[in-house]
Amino acid sequence: MKYDAFFYEAFEEEAAALKRYLPEGINTGFTWRTIQESKHKQCPAKIISTRTQSILPVDWKNDMEVIISRSTGFDHLLQYKNATKSNIQLGYLPLYCHRAVAEQAMLLWTALLRKLPQQMHLFKKFERDGLTGMEVQGKTIAVYGVGNIGYQVVKIARGLEMNVFGVDIIERHADVEYLSPKDAASRADIIVCAMNLTADNHNYFNRDFFKKTRPGLIFVNISRGEISLSTEVLAALQDNVIGAAALDVFDNEKDISVSLRSGLINSEKQAIAVGKMLNMQNVILTPHNAFNTVEAVERKSSQTMEQLSYYLQHKKLKWPVNEL
Repeated sequence: MKYDAFFYEAFEEEAAALKRYLPEGINTGFTWRTIQESKHKQCPAKIISTRTQSILPVDWKNDMEVIISRSTGFDHLLQYKNATKSNIQLGYLPLYCHRAVAEQAMLLWTALLRKLPQQMHLFKKFERDGLTGMEVQGKTIAVYGVGNIGYQVVKIARGLEMNVFGVDIIERHADVEYLSPKDAASRADIIVCAMNLTADNHNYFNRDFFKKTRPGLIFVNISRGEISLSTEVLAALQDNVIGAAALDVFDNEKDISVSLRSGLINSEKQAIAVGKMLNMQNVILTPHNAFNTVEAVERKSSQTMEQLSYYLQHKKLKWPVNEL
């Protein structure tokens, strides 16, 4: 193989940070492309690192020793390992972006409350009709999934003097007031999805769920796209069941990301839904970028290379998925 390790989906700033922490004497390759976009026919290294949008080829299963996730999510890697019945070691990174993601959620709900997309659109005419937004103070926010990211959302919302409720199967924080999903939906002005993806919450935020929410609800998902399918969010917006939505994550993201980068929206229904939402002024879509701050990228890059160095020295990972 040509490399000791190869890093896919390493955008410009991240690649530069990774290289700063790279141990000496290790031959590595980097690309911003996903595995499928790179069109690599053969596995380039025994150690592969990806984020969430790469599709791992089945015929690489015997060539890889290690897959290091550079995302807090790793269920896609577990699915690959289980499906291929391989002995590949899977690595994750400890907390590096929970504050960054929570701040992105705050940015999104605040922008939608103040109708920022509409303001930007009407600036060309310098009009103010229909642009009267709302203040954050006193609004009610429900955080679905009060884990590492969700708890940071709770703390930020409290600092903004909002009414804050949590929804979670496990009520792990004594200082959070928890509600049932139904009660939270009926009381919230804003819902933030910070849930982990499980077999039970796929398509959790669907049309039936949104029909139980308050009129004008602002919905924000900075967790996993499979929890709020693009088609379901679009339908709720088109039917005026919810008032606005902000998505940083998308179902079928592997195909949608490639489709958008190519400039061609394919015929897959989720991609069509995203294409329609791109033209809606009560929607903000961001490219799975909530984690992306200077501070978080530095932490992620440092931890990635620490993981790599540990494996090269010990032939096992410092943060293995199978020990979680």
